[in-house]
Amino acid sequence: MGTITKALELLNHFSRAQPALGLGDFVRLTGRDKATVHRHLVELERNGLLEQDPHSRAYRLGPALLRLSGVREATFPMRSAVRPIVQALSRTVGELAHVSLVQGDLLSPLVHADPLAHGVQVHFDEAELLPLHATASGLAVLAFAKPAFTDAVLAGPLPALTGQTPTDPARLRALLAEVRDTGIALLDRGFDAEVTSQGAPVFGASGQVIGALSIAIPAMRATADRMQAIRPALCDAAVRVTHAVGGHLPEAHAAKWRTAARPQPDPGGTP
Repeated sequence: MGTITKALELLNHFSRAQPALGLGDFVRLTGRDKATVHRHLVELERNGLLEQDPHSRAYRLGPALLRLSGVREATFPMRSAVRPIVQALSRTVGELAHVSLVQGDLLSPLVHADPLAHGVQVHFDEAELLPLHATASGLAVLAFAKPAFTDAVLAGPLPALTGQTPTDPARLRALLAEVRDTGIALLDRGFDAEVTSQGAPVFGASGQVIGALSIAIPAMRATADRMQAIRPALCDAAVRVTHAVGGHLPEAHAAKWRTAARPQPDPGGTP
């Protein structure tokens, strides 16, 4: 791991729950020596990626990130393009929906929406990076990613986050084969012991998978019938997100989401 990567990795430890961290916190979280961590923090602060509170001496995210985020959204407006689709999907199914993008071997949340239609809801933190092996979004990505990328992820650490997190590479490969067949990933309580999620891939301009759209439901509401019923809306929205970000579906798989998104005839209705 290069010096720049080690320094930038420090930024990933910030979250809504931990908006400010001290030198000691970074040493504890990274397991690196104090002098090295301090040097990285100084460089990040010098470049505006961090700023330090003069009283507490804790670090928080710096103004350069605001500027870069503004440039990114102005020149490649993904959030504004995707948010209406995610909000509409969330209202349609009555559950939390979110889009996340690939960042290295993790997923970085882009936008989420929750209609707050139930007394019990899924907690979602857009600052939290998501593992590929332990989320429906991640399985949707791995199933349609280049084989070398998927192999590298499955060869790496696959920590168990709950008692039902798939951590065996052979089991994961079997799950990914099912996702490739159906176009939809379903994972029950793999990331959160009380949440079931269902995801579909999102593709970029050259047809490569760049992320996923997922619906997360409290496990107590995630019956088989319920999960099956939301699939058409999920597939339709995933296709819309792909088109909204300037991407297109790979022809070899496109029918999986287009067919699933079409309204199905009522078998008991009039022909």
